[in-house]
Amino acid sequence: MKIDHIAMYVNDLEAAKEFFIKYFNASANNVYHNKRTNFRSYFLCFDNGARLEIMNKPEMINEDKNISRTGYIHIAFSVGSKEKVNKLTNQIKNDGYKIISEPRTTGDGYYESCIIGIEENLIEITV
Repeated sequence: MKIDHIAMYVNDLEAAKEFFIKYFNASANNVYHNKRTNFRSYFLCFDNGARLEIMNKPEMINEDKNISRTGYIHIAFSVGSKEKVNKLTNQIKNDGYKIISEPRTTGDGYYESCIIGIEENLIEITV
């Protein structure tokens, strides 16, 4: 068994798509649009076969994203090396995104950073 994909609603579908393409080398399919419900989505594919579906629909509720809430909290991307973690974290920081934790080795042995990415969603960048 494997997880097929993760999905997230976003307010700006095109900006979210470009964020994941720019920073995480995603490739996107053509936009799906259900004209009856005005639901739109992209499937973003990553190098190892993982997929993220980004979606939008008119009746979404945009609530605060408290980082201590229950439920899904972040998505983690493995970039392959400490140097790549450092480089990508700095690039994202220089582009104006907030860094929650600078690159470091965590107590459980991961080398990672954590950013607040597109639309206030938490993203870990790890080896």
